[in-house]
Amino acid sequence: MANVNENVEKTSTSSKGSKIFAPLTIILCLVIGFSLFNFVMGNPDNFENGDPVNGHPIDGNFLGLMYKGGNVIALLISMLLMTIVFGIERFLAISKASGKGNVDKFVIEVKSLILQGKFDEARAACDEQKGSVANVINAALVKFSEVKRDGLDNDKAAEMIQKEIEEATTLEMPMLQQNMVIISTMVSIGTLVGLLGTVSGMIKAFAGLAAAGAPDQAALANGISEALLNTATGIGISTLAIVFYNFFTSKIDKLTYGIDEAAFSLAQAYRKFSK
Repeated sequence: MANVNENVEKTSTSSKGSKIFAPLTIILCLVIGFSLFNFVMGNPDNFENGDPVNGHPIDGNFLGLMYKGGNVIALLISMLLMTIVFGIERFLAISKASGKGNVDKFVIEVKSLILQGKFDEARAACDEQKGSVANVINAALVKFSEVKRDGLDNDKAAEMIQKEIEEATTLEMPMLQQNMVIISTMVSIGTLVGLLGTVSGMIKAFAGLAAAGAPDQAALANGISEALLNTATGIGISTLAIVFYNFFTSKIDKLTYGIDEAAFSLAQAYRKFSK
């Protein structure tokens, strides 16, 4: 029970920290994104005659070209920063949850120790490995010792061990899944926000062409190319977010599979050593 209570406290603390971290990070990324847009990309040195409003970007000046993409670019920069920051945060969190060493080797080792009846060695391996899988297996081993000592029948013991595993897993999973919804949101809205910027930019370009009276193909082409920067940036954000999301999801699935494997081995071990 001490281990369970300790895990509850750790999970509660981690959850509170995440609730503060996520909104603060989003706000900070928005501030940085709009600051970069206005003060770095909108720097007069990036434009002809030093005029960010009416002047064209200096040839080959990418920052000035991005600035001409419109205000949506500032939002897209913020979203890119969010994707990178939350990607790094998830990588560090899931790496910590994986514990020390290779998870697959650890699960194989623990399964072997359990099936040999070397429960103390299995717990020692969990203490050495740390991580989410080790925490769940360790909690199950503690419960295993309790039901074995109480001499419960196989069905009742298996039920209690399985319940302990489910409870321990429930404590660990929120930490693994935290902020994944933000990355998945970037997958969905990155391209959409980019398209919004492109459409609004093209509307502005055609409206300016209509106001000029005379057709100006160069001005129209320039306006469209600037507007399309929004779509290109949005696609880049969505692509990066997809890579992050799929990578982290596969890591989480691998950890969950390790827990299920160890749980099955514990059930087999109880039937074997309770006879």
